[in-house]
Amino acid sequence: MVGVPVPLGGGESSQTAEVREFARQLRQALDVPVVEADERLSSHQAAAALRGRERKRTGQRDSAAAAIVLQSILDARRGPAS
Repeated sequence: MVGVPVPLGGGESSQTAEVREFARQLRQALDVPVVEADERLSSHQAAAALRGRERKRTGQRDSAAAAIVLQSILDARRGPAS
């Protein structure tokens, strides 16, 4: 999974293009599926989830944001709840 930094208004930024190119290169180099995931707002969701915790480790918000993005991909693959 590669998190793609999509601007809030949609479209492509220079950083978005760089990440998409990186994902393309990974697809060529690896013999496994490479999934692109929109990481828009994941840092804000992670910060909200971590709010109120006494100790915050370095990188904790980034780790939580990555977990949120991954969970959204897994949820989408599973489909609607029965």
